[in-house]
Amino acid sequence: MGPSNGLTRFTVWVSVLTVTVLFGWGAWQRRWIADDGLIVLRTVRNLLAGNGPVFNKGERVEANTSTLWTYLTYLGGWAGGGMRLEYVALTLSLVLSLIGVALAILGTARLYAPVLAGRAAVMVPAGMLVYIAIPPARDFATSGLENGLVLAYLGGLWLMMVIWAQAVRMPVTLDRRGGPHQPVDPKIVHAAKKDQKDVLSRRFTVGLAFLAGLSVLIRPELALIGGGFLVMMLIAARGFMSRVWIVVAGGALPVLYQIFRMGYYGLLVPSTAIAKDASGSKWGQGFVYLQNMNSPYLIWIPALLLSALGVAAYQARRGQWWVRQVAAPGYGWLARLVQNPTAVVIFMLASGFIQGVYWIRQGGDFMHARVLLTPVFCMLLPIAVVPLVAPDSAAFTPKKARLLTAATIGLFAGIAGWSAWVANSPGMGGDGTKVTYSGIVDERRFYAQATGVAHPLTAADYLNYPRMRAVLVAIDNTPDGALLLPSGNYDQWDVAPAIPPPPPIPPGYRGPHAVLFTNLGMLGMNLGLDVRIVDQIGLANPLAAHTARITDGRIGHDKNLFPDWMIADGPWLKKYPYIPRYIDQDWVAEAVEALKCPQTDAMLSAVRKPLSPRLFVSNLLHSYEFTTYRIDRVPRFELARCGLPMPKLDTPQYTGLPATGP
Repeated sequence: MGPSNGLTRFTVWVSVLTVTVLFGWGAWQRRWIADDGLIVLRTVRNLLAGNGPVFNKGERVEANTSTLWTYLTYLGGWAGGGMRLEYVALTLSLVLSLIGVALAILGTARLYAPVLAGRAAVMVPAGMLVYIAIPPARDFATSGLENGLVLAYLGGLWLMMVIWAQAVRMPVTLDRRGGPHQPVDPKIVHAAKKDQKDVLSRRFTVGLAFLAGLSVLIRPELALIGGGFLVMMLIAARGFMSRVWIVVAGGALPVLYQIFRMGYYGLLVPSTAIAKDASGSKWGQGFVYLQNMNSPYLIWIPALLLSALGVAAYQARRGQWWVRQVAAPGYGWLARLVQNPTAVVIFMLASGFIQGVYWIRQGGDFMHARVLLTPVFCMLLPIAVVPLVAPDSAAFTPKKARLLTAATIGLFAGIAGWSAWVANSPGMGGDGTKVTYSGIVDERRFYAQATGVAHPLTAADYLNYPRMRAVLVAIDNTPDGALLLPSGNYDQWDVAPAIPPPPPIPPGYRGPHAVLFTNLGMLGMNLGLDVRIVDQIGLANPLAAHTARITDGRIGHDKNLFPDWMIADGPWLKKYPYIPRYIDQDWVAEAVEALKCPQTDAMLSAVRKPLSPRLFVSNLLHSYEFTTYRIDRVPRFELARCGLPMPKLDTPQYTGLPATGP
């Protein structure tokens, strides 16, 4: 039952149009594809090539956090035919972002409909104006990451939650404080009965439960929101079979995918969660991250203004008519407690707050403001739009009515003014493109500066990034195969040659290639799928992912596996003079032995051996063990941990005694 007054409906749609146009225009002005967005597209390329949902062919690693975003982009790439995957991701990101803010406004407008009782009100997009004004919100609307999908999901879930909460409460009379009661407009009663019939239908219940269950497949931490709402639905449901349908609809797909993940990848969570130790705690860094977002934009100002605007709008309702509602028959007190508009508002506010606390505990992110955008969006949903109504003359003196009207208009003008200022803010300023002690950068500006392209959208744009063109030359110059290691010279790569095959070497033989680098996305999209790409922080490297987190490492990059392991873990020559001199060949020899550790071998075999039904079941049973397994970064310490003997080393060991001999 949406707003029934013509002016109110008109201003709702004006708000939707205004916000989507401004957001779309602002996002397009800052359009780009992040390196992390290109990581997703590497997996999509492998899916389209028939290699499965992997980052490197022949190694089952889930390098993307958002499962649904990966497969949505895959479907877009498949349907788009020859369309570049970068443009597919760009289009999906922007369209879903705009859908998200539009659904948020429609959901909140519906929330206020019973309060307005068909009276005229001007609906102003206070909360959504604040969100779209924050520069990172516009940055990540086109980043190729799942932010747009998150907005669309939360906006859609919010709208359906409001419908669900209102449908069981039937309008009785129009009430007025200190005044008489009047019958409700029959149109309002008819609309409410229709909503109740629709919501109580099995189709609506199954659809809403299914939508709530998708949360964990969009972002693992969103399970708090989707799972929490499923609990509310179970409490409010009437009858055993209704609860069965809710459980099946909400849990079937997530459970099936979790079984697939455990058997296919051998893990309980995506590899990114292992690499970043999502269960870890870095409170100090988290508060640095919070300050990094608040400082340039003074987020506390709109928070105060929105709170004051809400109070002023509530005061203006004094003396106005409102719809008195009662719960439909058959609902117990507990069901009435959770299935009502106040409950869903509190739930969404609490969810946003808890999400924010989680990310602060985790330490935030290395991308400026990115992970706090979702908590902010959640907490702005109940005030995405705010109704402004003229104070009633029966409840206010003319002077007080004028003051309240002026205060309301002034507060919204203050929000609009702050939004205009922040929308043109330089953000982090000069520090935005530097990796300072905080480890946080303005990712869009960083890559725009590093590539010399104002809007880096395609993998080709990232060829201007240091070392990128050189890697193509290095691969062409090593037809016999090699592991490429980043050199101190940005125009070259160091090489560890591949072990040559036994003679005779067949004509046209081309050896294996692998590249060690942090920026997986730009490499993954500029190199062929036959080139293995590994990183030292573990996003796509199962060995690095299972090292321990470095306490003072850069957030999001706080694992660092030595390159000696990369040489040990592959078909590369492992001694001087074939390997660079800064690599310790003894460490390589020790790493070769350390890889024989039974637990490490089992963990790697789980993702590298050809998948069979037996291996799938084995991975399923050992997924918890593999998820919690950690190795030591130092090969010698890893040998000691596993109880393995030291290998025979070719380099004489330093003893502190003078050398002897003839």
